[in-house]
Amino acid sequence: MIFVLRLLATAIFAVVMFVFGCSWCLLSPRNPKHVKTFGRMFSKMSRIYGIKLEVRYPEQQEGLPPSVYIANHQSNWDLWTVSGAVMPRTVTVGKKSLLWLPLFGQLYWITGNILIDRKNRSKAVGTIGQVVEKIKQNKVSVWMFPEGTRSRGRGLLPFKTGAFHAAIGADVPVTPIVCSSTGHLNLNRWDNGHIIVEVMPPVSVEGYGKDQVRQLAEDCRNLMVDKLAELDEEVSRRNGAGKVGHSSAA
Repeated sequence: MIFVLRLLATAIFAVVMFVFGCSWCLLSPRNPKHVKTFGRMFSKMSRIYGIKLEVRYPEQQEGLPPSVYIANHQSNWDLWTVSGAVMPRTVTVGKKSLLWLPLFGQLYWITGNILIDRKNRSKAVGTIGQVVEKIKQNKVSVWMFPEGTRSRGRGLLPFKTGAFHAAIGADVPVTPIVCSSTGHLNLNRWDNGHIIVEVMPPVSVEGYGKDQVRQLAEDCRNLMVDKLAELDEEVSRRNGAGKVGHSSAA
């Protein structure tokens, strides 16, 4: 019964967000300010799923210099959890096929996010150049999932280098964002316990050349692996006995 009610609430939310969001964004289409607004709206839905979501932001949020934000990518639950950490004037980079997702895809595009064709390597490489130009010209940050796919309970997967090429090319720091494991979340469970999302301190790209992209990626990944273990331990204590990271119903 809980499962059905939550699916109904999700459907209603999706329709409302599409109608309201697209109408609102038509006043200033593809403006980067929209991404933070709607990302944080989506994270409010975590309450409907019985999630006690805590997002740890840096002390300063407004007026930050551009950055390349990288986050762990676990499952569909990211839409309701890690989305709450989108920072001001930040756009995300997603696969082109997202555009064809009913309701969400159209809202994703009109809010100003960047779509890339991952099946076409030459286009994807060109898009990294576009990302660099967007950072430099529009003074925006970009958000990327360096794993390139959902980890689905397999821990933090190896990183692809696109985000790090962009950071070095634009000469902006890389800022890791880590969400504690969501594999234990279940649409049919009334109380899904705590989830913590933390925006970590930025990692400077100073000293990293184009030939050291993989080293930068590995350094950032190591920081995120340690933080993920730390957050999972904290969540486990808060939720009492039990483990995090089990199979998910989403």
